[in-house]
Amino acid sequence: MTRLRGRLLVLQVLVIAMIVVLVVRLWQVQVVQGSRFVTVATETRTREVRVPALRGAILDSSGRPLVRNRTTLVVSVDRGRLERMPDGGDAVLRRLSAVLKVPLSKLKQEIRACGPGVSRPCWPGSPYTPIPVATNVNPRAALQILERQEDFPGVTADIQAIRDYPSGKDAAQLLGYLQPVTQSELEKREGLKANYSGVDLTGRDGLERTYDSALRGTPGLRNVQVDRMGKVITVNQQSDPVPGDILVTSIDANVQRVVEKSLDQAMQEVPNSDGAAGVVLDVKTGRVIAMASRPTYDPRVWTGGIAEKDYRRLLSDKSGKPLVSRAIAGEYAPGSTFKISSASAMVADGEPLHGTYQCPSSYNVEGRSYPNAGGMSLGAISLHEALVKSCDTVFYKAGYEEWLRDGGKTPKAKVKEPMPNMAKAYGFGKRTGVDLPGESAGRIPTRAWKLDLYNSTKSEMCKRAKIGYPEMKDQSRAAFAKRLANENCLEGMIFHAYEAVNLSIGQGDVLVTPLQLARAYAALLGDGNVRSPRVGWALMRPDGTLKQEIPVPIVGHLPVNDETRTYIRKALSEVPSDGTAAGAFRGFPLNIVKIGGKTGTAEVYGKEDTSWFASFAPADNPRLVTVVMVAQGGFGASTAAPAVRRIWEGIFGLGKGDNGKPIKPALPDGKPVTRLPAISRDNTQ
Repeated sequence: MTRLRGRLLVLQVLVIAMIVVLVVRLWQVQVVQGSRFVTVATETRTREVRVPALRGAILDSSGRPLVRNRTTLVVSVDRGRLERMPDGGDAVLRRLSAVLKVPLSKLKQEIRACGPGVSRPCWPGSPYTPIPVATNVNPRAALQILERQEDFPGVTADIQAIRDYPSGKDAAQLLGYLQPVTQSELEKREGLKANYSGVDLTGRDGLERTYDSALRGTPGLRNVQVDRMGKVITVNQQSDPVPGDILVTSIDANVQRVVEKSLDQAMQEVPNSDGAAGVVLDVKTGRVIAMASRPTYDPRVWTGGIAEKDYRRLLSDKSGKPLVSRAIAGEYAPGSTFKISSASAMVADGEPLHGTYQCPSSYNVEGRSYPNAGGMSLGAISLHEALVKSCDTVFYKAGYEEWLRDGGKTPKAKVKEPMPNMAKAYGFGKRTGVDLPGESAGRIPTRAWKLDLYNSTKSEMCKRAKIGYPEMKDQSRAAFAKRLANENCLEGMIFHAYEAVNLSIGQGDVLVTPLQLARAYAALLGDGNVRSPRVGWALMRPDGTLKQEIPVPIVGHLPVNDETRTYIRKALSEVPSDGTAAGAFRGFPLNIVKIGGKTGTAEVYGKEDTSWFASFAPADNPRLVTVVMVAQGGFGASTAAPAVRRIWEGIFGLGKGDNGKPIKPALPDGKPVTRLPAISRDNTQ
């Protein structure tokens, strides 16, 4: 009996102790930590959801869509929530795989974070945002996910807008593409976090990047209460998203199509070519009417996430890096198209505009003979004929004599450098400032540039002068590189006569982009002002009202008088009829539309020549400039000039198409649209 009472006493003590512990714990939870747990409970039941805004469309100058939105069912996965599950979300992904009919391995690849050693597909965006794993989802599959949330925690299915490209590959590099916002961007880019919905994409290239903040709009905000399964119980507060602005460009979709088609044909005609570009510029405004690059790609490859093989192809040298726009980033020697700058420099430096010049078959500079193109000899000619017939020796002589007046190998304390400085005035050697990312500056060689280059490369050049280039498989090329390294080691600081001679005809170290060349011709043929080209024309509000017109800045003025500019224009106006492009324009109705232009053939060591043609129309009062460059295309008259001819035929509706029917003119009067289009609420004209 005593033992039983002892046991009861112990049990009573234990019960009382447990009650005391429970009371103390309840007091701590409800009194001491009560406010904290109330807050935690409220946060658990309350969710702040940012509703993405509809991204603004990108339209051409007439209101036709270049990029628009279309809606699709998208299934997304909250990776963070899956990772907190005991099995890491494996069971959820298996069920999702069965519903979507997508391999489990692919779903796991889609939601893993991108990083070193991780191939695509992977998620490059923030780890705290839902990850889209399937687009264009069947509505029945989406309904299964929504109705059975207990089987699919962390998985959502909703309607989202994705980018659509009505013109396919046209202007792919110009338009750009979208990718998820990364966590580092959210932290670094000012204002992005406040306007980021969590599922928004950001512009990575082209117009999508330049005008990203305007196109993105402002996300809406929903404050909702949810149950333990994440289902919405009620909406406490809501603000609607504000759609992004509409970007109206100066691009004419019809002209763009003509340029794209002409470049395709040029690439087919020259199988060895590894790239091409075309630009059409408005002389009076400096706005871009069309811009294309080859090789190109289909921008839809980014939609829904890009595969590793596609991503590598866009960046590989073997495929020609189709992601890169050769129109603004490709740097090439311009050949004789550069002579507008050299001729301007000659006259500004004192050479007679109406004088007589000798055009021998070759010109000797310090014991080295520089031949004329094709070995032609025209005797005594005018500067006008030197431009029409593209006589190199006239410019060799001028470039060499200017170099001598500056002191030759031992430069004077203050050099004039007429040709390099005129080239810079035309806008060569620096970025045009076009409203597109990734532009290259090109290069104009000067004495100061040569000295800077020597100082930065001296040690490497002197090293290579001794050991050569054993890694090169081509022995002749390796021997040439070693001789060049030895020369640069000994005399790399000297701006030689041959460099001045090459500069005069756009060869040697001179590099320009197609857009730079088009801008230079527009300045010469227009009012003499050098403009920073623009693709964007205006930003329109979602309701179609004008928000902001995008101006074209004037960044310089040519130091060339009106008489000289008119003289050069008239000379170039005869190139398609009596000059180097006569063969390419044989049969072209020059009596209906008079065309002007200049061919260019630039030598490239180890490769075929770069083919150029810079052209304008109408010749008497130019409104449009068209430039085409075909890498490894051979003579300018044989590849680039015919490509430009096809563009003019398409713009003015001249001749017949492949089907034998008359060509429909892209710009019937040859004039770009001058008034902004009227935009309706559905982003159409």
